[in-house]
Amino acid sequence: QVQLVESGGGLVQAGGSLRLSCAASGRSISNSGMGWFRQAPGKEREFVAASGLGTYYADFVKGRFTLSRDNAKNTVYLQMNSLLPEDTAVYYCASSNGMAISRTIERYDYWGQGTQVTVSS
Repeated sequence: QVQLVESGGGLVQAGGSLRLSCAASGRSISNSGMGWFRQAPGKEREFVAASGLGTYYADFVKGRFTLSRDNAKNTVYLQMNSLLPEDTAVYYCASSNGMAISRTIERYDYWGQGTQVTVSS
C-alpha cells in the first residue's frame, strides 16, 4: 500500500521560508512522478510543482519554490521562500505511476493527508 506523509507546515510571517517534506512508502519515488498541490479555503485544489523526467512549476511560485528529491530517503521536498499571505493553504503531496510530469489532479493516484501552511502579513 502506498502512503505519502507530509510534514513541515506551520505559521510563518510574510517573506519567510518553510520546507515541506513528503515521505513515501510502498512505491519508489525514483520511478514516480511526484507533485505538490495546494488548496486554500473556499478554493479548488491547484497545482504547485511536479517532478518526473524534469521539474515544472506553476507560474505563481517560479523563483520562490524549489522541488527536490532524495531517492535514498524516498522523500520529496518543497522549499518555499519569500512566502506571501496568498500562499496560505493546505499543501498536498501526490504520486503518479510513471515519470511523466503532470499538473492534472487526475493523473495522480496517491495523495497525502496534507499539511497546513499559514503566512501572516
